[in-house]
Amino acid sequence: MPILSTTDLNVSRLCLGGNVFGWTADEDQSFAVLDAYTAAGGNFLDTADVYSAWAEGNSGGESETVIGRWLAKRDRDQIVVATKVGMLAGFNNQKRDTIRTSAERSLKRLGIDHIDLYYNHLDDQNTPLEETLAAYDQLVKDGKVRYIAASNFSAERLAKALEIQEREGFAKFVALQPEYNLVSRDRFEGGLQDVVAKNNLATVPYWSLAKGFLTGKYRPGVEVRSARATAASKYLDEHGLQVLEVLDELAETHETTVAAVALAWLAQQPTVAAPIASARTLEQLNDLTPVLDLELTQADVDRLSAI
Repeated sequence: MPILSTTDLNVSRLCLGGNVFGWTADEDQSFAVLDAYTAAGGNFLDTADVYSAWAEGNSGGESETVIGRWLAKRDRDQIVVATKVGMLAGFNNQKRDTIRTSAERSLKRLGIDHIDLYYNHLDDQNTPLEETLAAYDQLVKDGKVRYIAASNFSAERLAKALEIQEREGFAKFVALQPEYNLVSRDRFEGGLQDVVAKNNLATVPYWSLAKGFLTGKYRPGVEVRSARATAASKYLDEHGLQVLEVLDELAETHETTVAAVALAWLAQQPTVAAPIASARTLEQLNDLTPVLDLELTQADVDRLSAI
């Protein structure tokens, strides 16, 4: 397994997203997916305090709670746990007290004594970066968090945060979680990717399958029953169809799934450590796990990149 950036965290090539746990996947379904993922060789879980507050009857923390119950009967030391703070109502800022309180709440829901990778979920430009970064540094010093990371930062703000961390001797971000996939590249490639590379950060992209579009199940004339169907269908244009055509060909060549090829392309991009993808069922998970061992040729990567 690759080492995440400058840390001693060994992470699998696929990070399992926990946004569906306690939402479209109940506890039994979630446990089945988690068991199958780890049995296939995965060890990297991604969640957040806000998952899944958007669902009717939920208030946030549902995903962490499900993962915590699963971890209670597993070898916690074999799992790299990442969670986030900054988007849950009432805790949607990056103030010192919010960060400290949210970390404590996440630790309790997860049933663990430390978070391996703790993300600043959303850049809060109304709170001084010095206050925010000092709070994360204190969590590391207290042993409640091993490493910290950023999500949804611009290139300029990420560079400024890293500069402050260096100047003040604070714990530094080791990773960035941006939106990045084969059909959504402009937000990351360029300035943001340059800051990540210059500072030896790892990239752990979310929406790696473009909200499900890059699984290949969304096609002209095909109706898909999914909570994300409307969001995914926006990619179903001429460009998207061209991408699917090449993914289909490469999936056939490598005797694997369309999703695995799309994830492998992402995993083989500069700075990317592990794309995040979620699965509600074992069938969905089986489309993803081949990426754990799939290596595309450089010609394959270049062909997809050129579309």
